[in-house]
Amino acid sequence: MSPWNEAVVTEFRANGGRVGGRFAGGDLLLLTTKGERSGHEYTNPLGFVRIDDRVFVVGSAGGAPEHPAWYRHLLAHPMVTVELPGEDPRESVAVPLEGGERDHVFQEIVRRLPGYGEYQEQTERLLPVVELQHPPAFGPDEADNLADKLVQVHTWLRGQLANVRVEAERYLAGRDASATDSGVGLNLQIRQHCLAFCESLHFHHTGEDTMFPGLAEGFPHLREPIERLVEEHRVVDRVRGELEALLADVATADRARFMAELDRLTEELQAHLDFEEDTLIPTLSSIPFPPR
Repeated sequence: MSPWNEAVVTEFRANGGRVGGRFAGGDLLLLTTKGERSGHEYTNPLGFVRIDDRVFVVGSAGGAPEHPAWYRHLLAHPMVTVELPGEDPRESVAVPLEGGERDHVFQEIVRRLPGYGEYQEQTERLLPVVELQHPPAFGPDEADNLADKLVQVHTWLRGQLANVRVEAERYLAGRDASATDSGVGLNLQIRQHCLAFCESLHFHHTGEDTMFPGLAEGFPHLREPIERLVEEHRVVDRVRGELEALLADVATADRARFMAELDRLTEELQAHLDFEEDTLIPTLSSIPFPPR
């Protein structure tokens, strides 16, 4: 991060989210994104607005002609880390608003903080409004063993996959019901949740592939099912690619065929998660988390 950002981030973390200078008295959060090309992590202090328990940030960049780098990053990698005052860091999905919803929320933000309206007047680009969606808590609140951790991760993945299906169904219904683009606003939301799911699934399986050899060595009865899981990871990676390709064509897809294909891919992914839990949970429940 830049030296200026570093000083603000240090002060934020040292004082429970309270800072001085230009941010004194304002609502500030820290947003950590992954570089769109480099994959490096970047942390930026940003003003935020909370509306009906939803957290929003605006890509104002002070009215500059181009979007800020953090916005480009989250379009490529929707999984971000958010630090709010007085709260623990949390993983969130960054979803830019579109269409009428974006305009409605931006009007409310400008009503509360008129400076954003001034920034919009200074540039021809439409200032992005991004919701930082915190996934609901599933499974045990705290993981005492590796089985609990596996359930946490899998339940989060299932929740994101369910979000993709609900949003795709709403999008297609809105698209087919009208000749206008009334449903187009969901397109970016679908894309962000799909990317979040696919990236998280890939990260999860990469970590497992690193852990599995040691697990098989310590628990010989798991050697055969682990070999099957490793093979299934290759299949799941193919399914992940098919899911991304399917959702990329949602704007022109036949509704019935699209949903049937989405359900087929979902069933394949769910079957893998179910087999992994049935195979590993009895053993992982005896291993503390974090592992000692």
